[in-house]
Amino acid sequence: MAIVGGLHADARKAAVARLLVDVPGSVVLHHDLATAVAGTVVRTVSDADGILSAGEAPLVNDCACCALREDLVPELRRLADAGLTRLAIVELWDSVEPKAMAEVVTAGGLTVTGVITAVDPALLLPYLGNGDDLAERGLAAAATDQRTVADTFARQLEYATVLALVDSPEADDEDRELLAQLHPTARQVPVTGGHPGDLAGATDASEGDASPLSPLASAALAGFDVEAAAAAQHPACALLPAEADAHGVSTFVWHRRRPFHPERLYEALEDLTCAAARSRGRFWLADHPDTLLHWDAAGGALCVESAGPWLASLPDAAWDMVPPVRRAAAALDWHPEHGDCCQHLVFTSPGLDRDGLEQLLESCLLTDAEYAGGRVAWKRLPPAFDTLLEV
Repeated sequence: MAIVGGLHADARKAAVARLLVDVPGSVVLHHDLATAVAGTVVRTVSDADGILSAGEAPLVNDCACCALREDLVPELRRLADAGLTRLAIVELWDSVEPKAMAEVVTAGGLTVTGVITAVDPALLLPYLGNGDDLAERGLAAAATDQRTVADTFARQLEYATVLALVDSPEADDEDRELLAQLHPTARQVPVTGGHPGDLAGATDASEGDASPLSPLASAALAGFDVEAAAAAQHPACALLPAEADAHGVSTFVWHRRRPFHPERLYEALEDLTCAAARSRGRFWLADHPDTLLHWDAAGGALCVESAGPWLASLPDAAWDMVPPVRRAAAALDWHPEHGDCCQHLVFTSPGLDRDGLEQLLESCLLTDAEYAGGRVAWKRLPPAFDTLLEV
């Protein structure tokens, strides 16, 4: 089973249509959440020739996305039990994020073979810069959905291991470079390029079929590790982009071993959030020295939340309960005095003012005198972030 998602609806539909043609015997399962205002979610199953069946799933707790969660695995099991489907493609509705659905499917005992986000490179910056609430655009997945277009698209983009790119005449080198820097480890596959037979050596081994697959079909069947994908997004061990500078696009990586002063950082939040199209990472706040904080910004909006304790603040006995990937990430970043406590923020954008950004970040750190006061003094600093952290 492969998942295809993304807010770029035309690109997503093009990728799905291509997969249906490239993998004979494949079907696509789609839940249309736009019908939720009428109290139901419309489910369709289609192949390359059109709709095979349609039905409805009632809302769960007035939530369209919850209805999707409840209905998805039973429908996939029904398709699997029929034994007629070579590849089940789950086409996610616009604002549905692939991480949650991949985890639902895996928890249901089914196998995800690929997670693909479809992208029109020309729309990359406009969507990353769109701070509108999903509800304002008719894209909310639940009545309580408070996400924005920008942060939703950023997560869709960064979770997928494969990016399916449509041929966009409006896209330029800056657009393509921005995409490469935002998700440098993703496999980029053209939707329109590479017909079956063009990719030498790629075969559908699961079917015992020696016929070559197209690049997109090969990517959909390549395999997907849900646990590894979740770890790659967790702020404690995320695979953040590295330093880069090309075609007018820069990625600035800022790493320090001193905590932020809460008031100075709070006063700088607007400038820091608007400094780049996308920024993310983990940070260390002096008045919450034991808490790993997650920084997640796009579209001029910032989400700050606790991601649990730094490992350095845990007793040795608790380390056995920490996933190995988290311990490995901490070990790579370990400091004799502070352990894994640190600042690790990454900013990616066209026209990035790296020097100005660095100066602003440095000004938010504790001064030498403040740092010398130690943790007891740090905890007495004004709690500027308590409202954001709901402390």
